[in-house]
Amino acid sequence: MLGLMCLARRPAGSVVMIDEVSREEHIPKSFAAKIFQSLVRAGLVKSNRGTGGGFTLLTTPSDVTVLAVIEAIEGKIAFQRCLSEEKPKCEHFGGCALCGLFEQAQDRVKDVFSRTTLADLMKTHVPVGLAHRGARGKQAFELKN
Repeated sequence: MLGLMCLARRPAGSVVMIDEVSREEHIPKSFAAKIFQSLVRAGLVKSNRGTGGGFTLLTTPSDVTVLAVIEAIEGKIAFQRCLSEEKPKCEHFGGCALCGLFEQAQDRVKDVFSRTTLADLMKTHVPVGLAHRGARGKQAFELKN
């Protein structure tokens, strides 16, 4: 999410290099690169190769849900194996009180994540790399937004 917020702070269509994402959000470059490849496969960002290359957000921040981002990186949310798309061979399947409880919790979490967007998160997020610049950096950040 942090890397996507870095992209979302720029004007639509801007290309942002992974070095810049890493620096602003204090995310290890190799980790950010792996995450962004998952986001490319999910169609949330575009990878631009070559000179001036980097990543571009493909939609508006208000159209990107937290659920879409999490599932792009981690796969479908399943609190227990019995709630995954591939049903396990479990002698308790279908009659287990815990499965019902986990299903309720999972549904509530997914509901919150599907209603929360990148734009919502950006309202309160201050990038670590910009916050450490002191008042001058904060003013520059406020002017961009």
